[in-house]
Amino acid sequence: MNPVPPIAPNPPVDQAPPAPADDLDRLRPPEEARATVLAFARLLPAETVPLAAAAGRVLAEDLVADADQPPFAAATMDGYAVMAGDGSPWREVIGERMAGRVTEVEVTPGTAVRITTGAPVPLGADAVVRVEATEPADDHVVIHQDLVAVGENIRPVGFDLRTGERILPAGTVLGPAEIGLVAGVGLDPVPVRRRPRVSVLSTGDELVEPHEQPGPGQIRDSNRLTLVAALTAEGAEVVYAGHAPDDRAALRALLDERLAVSDVVVTSGGVSMGQLDLVKALLGELTTVRFRRVFMKPGKPLNFATFGPDDRGLFFGLPGNPVSALVGFEIFVRPALSVMAGRHDTERPRVPVVLVRDTPVGDRPEYQRAVVRVGHDGRLLAANTGVQASSRLASFVGANALIVVPPQTEVGSNVLPAGTVVEALLLAPPLGPDAA
Repeated sequence: MNPVPPIAPNPPVDQAPPAPADDLDRLRPPEEARATVLAFARLLPAETVPLAAAAGRVLAEDLVADADQPPFAAATMDGYAVMAGDGSPWREVIGERMAGRVTEVEVTPGTAVRITTGAPVPLGADAVVRVEATEPADDHVVIHQDLVAVGENIRPVGFDLRTGERILPAGTVLGPAEIGLVAGVGLDPVPVRRRPRVSVLSTGDELVEPHEQPGPGQIRDSNRLTLVAALTAEGAEVVYAGHAPDDRAALRALLDERLAVSDVVVTSGGVSMGQLDLVKALLGELTTVRFRRVFMKPGKPLNFATFGPDDRGLFFGLPGNPVSALVGFEIFVRPALSVMAGRHDTERPRVPVVLVRDTPVGDRPEYQRAVVRVGHDGRLLAANTGVQASSRLASFVGANALIVVPPQTEVGSNVLPAGTVVEALLLAPPLGPDAA
């Protein structure tokens, strides 16, 4: 797997001057634009939450075991606790041990204790014979096993965790296994990073709600719900999701309100060169604009700005075309959210893939939606999802990668031939070799 290209060093955030006005519209390479974004993405403060509410949250500090796990030697099978060196197959059953019900009993030569999985091994016993290898009677048991090894079917003290051992590192996302592990050592509540508070606005008088019937010249608003779904999947707290009209005063008031209470504001539309691209016009008044255009396809008119004390707030003015907005989210917004949340896996995997068919190229680096699968020879193979128009959100459906198609280098060279190796940003694991 190829590492993510290193990011050029940036000046400390509190010393970073605004970009010169004549530099804001410069077409920045995606790597430079991304580096600028990440330079301003700063870790959010920690908070403690009940473990029951911590699923999907990011640990703010290392978690360390404060006791051995298990705290006692425990049976790993239902059976009989015995002395391994006792050669007699016939044992008197002198008691029982059940998980959660501990009775005082000691195993001696010629005796055994009935035991259930998870119960503490009684004093004197050093092995557990599984019940399938025994023939129980009223007051004794016959062991049908020629050799019983010391430690057989016993989980010793500290087998899972030792006192002082790091359970999970800071930056870990608490999934089902992690939640269970933390519960097992009794760490509740847990320290996590505060979730980024994000406001989402779609802009344009042409938009109507998904359940409404569009009138002449209108379309249903898909961007807002697309971005809310993407933000939710990344663990952000969406504090507002609404529609802004093409009215300067109303839009300014709404942006002012959102900037005051959000860590991140994401808009779609209103950032290109049109008369009603009001978001772009207002950014210069309400924020510190860092760049306005990126040398990429789709998503060239992508605005990034900072706001609030010490420029801690991030503003992403994404294009209005659905694919452009979602690609911009993946390349710029998602990594910033990951850094703010303190995740140690801030980047999607970047891997080399082999194109399985001729692929068109243009005059800018293009992030094409693609399906990546593992070939029978172990190489990763990629094919784009067909028509790559920035309005065609269907090109994202079923895609598990964005392949980075470099711009044409020669006049008339508008196709990368099959067999060319390019970089892919994996959005999901590759499909298997026999996937359709």
